[in-house]
Amino acid sequence: MEIKSDIYLGDSKEQLKLLLNDSVDLIVTSPPYADQRNSTYGGISHDKYVEWFLPISEQLLRVLKPTGTFVLNIKEKVVDGERSTYVMELIIAMRKQGWLWTEEFIWHKKNSYPGKWPNRFRDSWERLLQFNKEKHFHMYQEEVMVPMGEWAKTRLKKLSDTDKIRDTSKVGSGFGKNISNWVDRDKAYPTNVLHLATECNNKNHSAAFPEELPEWFIKLFTKENDTVLDPFMGSGTTLVVANRMKRHSIGIDVVPEYYEMVHKQLNPLELYLFEPIETYGKAKPKRRIELR
Repeated sequence: MEIKSDIYLGDSKEQLKLLLNDSVDLIVTSPPYADQRNSTYGGISHDKYVEWFLPISEQLLRVLKPTGTFVLNIKEKVVDGERSTYVMELIIAMRKQGWLWTEEFIWHKKNSYPGKWPNRFRDSWERLLQFNKEKHFHMYQEEVMVPMGEWAKTRLKKLSDTDKIRDTSKVGSGFGKNISNWVDRDKAYPTNVLHLATECNNKNHSAAFPEELPEWFIKLFTKENDTVLDPFMGSGTTLVVANRMKRHSIGIDVVPEYYEMVHKQLNPLELYLFEPIETYGKAKPKRRIELR
């Protein structure tokens, strides 16, 4: 099966209406954060952000398969000396919309610059919120396993009696662990903290994330020939990685320069370009051009 990419130029809220119901396996995206990227995306105010995003997330809920996953890279900002609550408000609103807030990952930017302000220090992390339509979704945990690490040499060397059984959590969470399960293993499951450098050398976009970020989630939530969507594709990192990993990809962006940039990056893949639609009632692209 040939791997193909569809890219759309226009507002995600409208362009998503071109996609079929239950047609996407994974959504990975980083929309403009509140009050940022003013010159390219308009700089949505933190107190209007939820209102702006909900029509988009409504369309994402429609196009995602019941077994699919939505990973949203987003971050709070500081307003008048305190943290804005717009991300928490968005989570609550999306749950009311029908999303399940399944997990939260943290992207630790291990090469972030030092810095401080009068009442705080520089952030070196961002949120990656996982949403799903159903409680049972596709997840391939073995694909993201990591080497056991140095801790295993000492921690597993001499096990106590408690280590050899399922030790019930002391905090009443219901979870437990059996340390002996990891003896003689080469790999372990990772935590929900991803230690990745920022994409400092990417000058094509104001907020490009490293290729390792979408790659990790594509491994975790999809298999070959699945479809990956980025409704704020920017410089096209998610699409490029998805195609390299033999997944179909769909990208949307409102900025013509990014649209053309991604077009050039994805050649000579089987690529389809779509001009903006004008009305929802006639949700058909004006033209579809196959590029070889």
